[in-house]
Amino acid sequence: MRTPYFLIDEKKLKENLQILKNVADKSGAKILLAQKAYSCYKTYPYMQGILCGSTASGLYEARLGHEEMGGETHIFSPCYREDEMPQILKYADHIVFNSIGQLHKFAKLCKTARKSIGLRINPECSTQGGGIYDPCAKYSRLGVTHKNFDVNSLSLLDGLHMHTLCEQNSDALQQTVIALEEKFGKYLKRFQWLNLGGGHHITRADYDREKLIQIVQYLQQKYQVQVYLEPGEAVVLDAGYLVTTVHDIVENDMQIAILDTSATCHMPDIIEMPYTPRLENADKPNRKAYTYRLAGGTCLAGDVIGDYSFDSPLKIGQQLKFLDMALYTMVKTNTFNGIPLPSIALLQENGKIELLKSFSYADFKSRV
Repeated sequence: MRTPYFLIDEKKLKENLQILKNVADKSGAKILLAQKAYSCYKTYPYMQGILCGSTASGLYEARLGHEEMGGETHIFSPCYREDEMPQILKYADHIVFNSIGQLHKFAKLCKTARKSIGLRINPECSTQGGGIYDPCAKYSRLGVTHKNFDVNSLSLLDGLHMHTLCEQNSDALQQTVIALEEKFGKYLKRFQWLNLGGGHHITRADYDREKLIQIVQYLQQKYQVQVYLEPGEAVVLDAGYLVTTVHDIVENDMQIAILDTSATCHMPDIIEMPYTPRLENADKPNRKAYTYRLAGGTCLAGDVIGDYSFDSPLKIGQQLKFLDMALYTMVKTNTFNGIPLPSIALLQENGKIELLKSFSYADFKSRV
């Protein structure tokens, strides 16, 4: 198959889903797919019957979840447009607002359409140490703080939503629940549901799932609410790869391999977070005999994936495989410089590779 291409691992995906099913069965939580992290809908059939539905961050994700996943469709957005709300009401079952103002603006429409209405709250409990992925950071625009919570709006609400975690264990959730109860606990028995958002790395090997189950059971028993979890990464953690080819090797005080993939176009989280993705059969620089910088083929000087070391020299034409590439990759790809989008394929349990999606010049042209 022509590189670059994303390869979704069917076996690993099923393993992750089985873990999530066990958590749901033991805890009583309902688990949703957060499509903002992964929306390869051709794999949604694996999730149906295990996950209770999907969650969306915008109109198109809501429509995709409604049409392709089924079950419940939840949506949260920092703001909703008036011209999109009729369509959102068509596709979404739970609609979560980010402010008291937006809640009052659209509550009557949602009630008339018999939708479940929620409000995102900010428990002001940072467990990540700041950064662009911390919704509880100072001056965050995400969620209503206790100071700005309007008790008079309680009658409009069916549930509360919070999302504060990012790739974290259940101890961070436990800490956040303490803050939730301190600030909003006296209201929780008024609601039908409580959504604990995403960022729970439930399928990670060292994740304390028993603690998560205990937290969910505690909240449901004490407040008589239905708890929702909406993981994105956990659904496809370690269940995808990005396969690429070395096309050139240049020298500038170190060996630099130019690939047919790109951090800028195909793995933008490398630059946004930033982080260095894991690579099969490679280690950190200078730990093995041969160290290379791996870089993309765009004109951006900073299109660098990272530095790695190998047991033997890289060769032009050699294929490399980046690991854990299902999450926040396909949903963020772009065609900067006219770079083609990677194809998407499925690695079946029998070892065969099935092409799910390929892209062409038409996909580039239609976007501009």
